[in-house]
Amino acid sequence: QVRLVESGGGLVQAGGSLKLSCAASGRTDSSKAKAWFRQVPGKEREFVAAISWNGGRTGYADSVKGRFTISRDNAKNMVYLQMNSLKPEDTAVYYCAADRFSAYVVGSDYDYWGQGTQVTVSS
Repeated sequence: QVRLVESGGGLVQAGGSLKLSCAASGRTDSSKAKAWFRQVPGKEREFVAAISWNGGRTGYADSVKGRFTISRDNAKNMVYLQMNSLKPEDTAVYYCAADRFSAYVVGSDYDYWGQGTQVTVSS
């Protein structure tokens, strides 16, 4: 199995930046495609960004494109989400996800999920 642990969340003013990290442990050879999702109370989980196993392919939600950057370091079993120009509407719990076998996943059908980290953006 693979365990995913997010970190880096916190409180930041609008226009600021945060960098989220997701550390994978366990059978990390079974974690290939990775992604970030977010969720706010009363709303469905929202796709944020995805990255292929080797980092060669990325995808972003329209709401974050140009502001957020997903990256990974396979030697460290880490995936990151650099968030710039943060807006109050970015406030959410951010979740890291990983897939066992797929090189890239379209949608939300991932095998492993982290516990989430809170990001709060104040006006």
